[in-house]
Amino acid sequence: MFLRWLSWAVFSLVGALAGVWLGGATGALLGVIAGGALWLLQDSMRLARLEIWLRALQLADQDLGEEAVTVSAPAKGWYSELAERVRRMLRAQLRARKESQARLDETLAAMQASPNGLVLLDAEGRIEWCNLMSSQHYGLDVQRDLQQYAVNLVRDPAFTAYVAAGDYARPVVVTGSQSTAMRPVRLSVQLHPYGQGRRMMLSRDVTLLEQAEAMRRDFVANVSHEIRTPLTVLAGFVETLQTLPLDETQRQQYLALMAHQSQRMQTLVNDLLSLSRLEGTPLPGAQDEVSLALLMTQCEHEARMLSAQLASSGHAIEFVREGDHVLCGAPSELQSALSNLVTNAVRYTPAPGRILVRWTVLPDGRGEFSVQDSGPGIAPEHLPRLTERFYRVDRSRSRETGGTGLGLAIVKHVVQRHGAELRIQSQLGQGARFAIEFPPLRVRVRAASEELTSA
Repeated sequence: MFLRWLSWAVFSLVGALAGVWLGGATGALLGVIAGGALWLLQDSMRLARLEIWLRALQLADQDLGEEAVTVSAPAKGWYSELAERVRRMLRAQLRARKESQARLDETLAAMQASPNGLVLLDAEGRIEWCNLMSSQHYGLDVQRDLQQYAVNLVRDPAFTAYVAAGDYARPVVVTGSQSTAMRPVRLSVQLHPYGQGRRMMLSRDVTLLEQAEAMRRDFVANVSHEIRTPLTVLAGFVETLQTLPLDETQRQQYLALMAHQSQRMQTLVNDLLSLSRLEGTPLPGAQDEVSLALLMTQCEHEARMLSAQLASSGHAIEFVREGDHVLCGAPSELQSALSNLVTNAVRYTPAPGRILVRWTVLPDGRGEFSVQDSGPGIAPEHLPRLTERFYRVDRSRSRETGGTGLGLAIVKHVVQRHGAELRIQSQLGQGARFAIEFPPLRVRVRAASEELTSA
């Protein structure tokens, strides 16, 4: 500012001296006025150039960013110092804006990567932003549905009532947009107020949690029921033996029934312990091996004994083994899985039905153990749930044949532990086919030296 007034004084002094030299005292006054006018013209031109530069800088900053604030100002002198101060201020603002934008981008990226659905709503309940997971949960279009009311897009009566109530202390469970009858999707949605009336809508998929909770409830109820039934029978027979005078024939009959019920409970407990061991032990390696011939021989022995117990006429049971192979894995687990498939076929196939058990190696090297029966078959709606614990298609027939409802659950766990696949094919009235397909690394051709050793 001092230099500016100094330059004005210099212009006025030079004008006064020129006026004195040209016109005396009157010329001096005119010289001062002319010098001041010339200084004012020069200063106005510098100020105009500075203003033009500032306007251009403001427009260029939107496109060039930091490059814009590095352009030198056209003004000189005091205005040059002013322009430099403006440039430093703009550069600091630009850095702060970039840092703020970087933090915002990182926050949005984290919100986008969240496994939960996230929707930001304004004070009126309109969508301001949403991540990709929320678009999957609710079927939203990230671009099209912006500024749309959330209650108009999430069409669930429970959610509408939840928003209207205004009490967001607890989440509400709604049906997801991708839910079907065969694969239901359940979402836990909760609103969190923030800012000036805005709300954050957070959603997470709780389908598996609800299914696990339902399975836990069913499991406890089924175990209680399965144990309570034989206990009730045992208690009744014990009371009868204690209170009524019975002859030896009646006593033996009641004792046999009591032994049957106790055996039923023991079988149930053993199956539960087997499931617990399967879930709590390391995966089987490939160092242990068991012969397919031995496994199928044991399965055949159990099948024929069970068939003789269930029906006097028996079943037509056939075992076919193609090649001589060994399976790599836990022998006890493999025996349990294969035996469960075979005995299930015997239990649920009315005599005199036909049961075919086959072992074959597929062209791609996988080994397949299959059990085909001529039983009543299974309706399609039951197939996805057959491997659930205690799930039965016909509960009354399962109890008549002595099944616990855990056999296929054990098979499923053994199959998964050995990297195999369980395939179930069935139609009502046309029997059923259960097959376990073992990966090639679990199947090995039995060597001739092993045959001689085993012989």
